[in-house]
Amino acid sequence: MYGINQRCFYLSFHFFVVWCHAQGENEPSPDFKQHVREQGAQTDELSRRQVRVYQLYSRTSGRHVQIQGKRVSATAEDGNTFARLYVETDTFGSRVRIKGAESGRYLCMNWRGKLVGKANGRGRDCIFTEIVLENNYTAFQNAKYDGWYVAFTRKGRPIKASKTRENQREVHFIKRLHKGPHPFPNSDRPKHFEFISFPPIRRAKRNRKSHTAS
Repeated sequence: MYGINQRCFYLSFHFFVVWCHAQGENEPSPDFKQHVREQGAQTDELSRRQVRVYQLYSRTSGRHVQIQGKRVSATAEDGNTFARLYVETDTFGSRVRIKGAESGRYLCMNWRGKLVGKANGRGRDCIFTEIVLENNYTAFQNAKYDGWYVAFTRKGRPIKASKTRENQREVHFIKRLHKGPHPFPNSDRPKHFEFISFPPIRRAKRNRKSHTAS
């Protein structure tokens, strides 16, 4: 009787394992690319931002991107102060904010596809996705306007983003180190420590009478 019950138990367990396996095969496998896209589209408000300093060399103009107030162009020579850019990470992925070190303005894109410099770079129109291409160039796609890229003409003038494509020379850039002073953003604004001076501590006089009484 014990052997029959044990055999029934094993048969039931076997059918249960087969049923679970069949249920697992029917469920769709997780889409890893979709997960990365969804996570990469969320701004990281907790982690410490990573800031890099470099220049963006335009493949078409042969000059560097510069932000002068609201005006954005790719006409700066190597080492120009306006060509020095602070590139701040926005997520754990490849989304960044680009800020002019000299002007203090962010590289942004308006609804017409025009590149402009803004004082506040919190909007999604000021966030770009770095795309490393097969030819080792880097393209910057706007986070708000999908398929719109940062691009310049041979004369260094911005191109309307709605007319750009990833395979165009006009959207290709090379990252280059800046040769000018202040390699790090923290050195531009040195912070001085404020030392607080406290009055000297006076020692309390011992009471001889109380000491002798004890």
